[in-house]
Amino acid sequence: MMTPIEMNRLGYQALFDALGFDGMVRFLSQFNTGQGNYTEERYQWLNNLRLEDVFSEIEEVQQQNPNATHY
Repeated sequence: MMTPIEMNRLGYQALFDALGFDGMVRFLSQFNTGQGNYTEERYQWLNNLRLEDVFSEIEEVQQQNPNATHY
């Protein structure tokens, strides 16, 4: 069984072999943990948002783009 260090080394090597150095760095940068407290900040953004407002906004976008594909 591999140790975590061995697993990391093999994983980085596989990424390097498949993507090259620049590609490996770009791939790994996608998983940046960021900063701040998302849960706290989310309440600031969404605290006053009502479900009716969400539906109204969806309807407005659909009316502006009647030929758009909806999933």
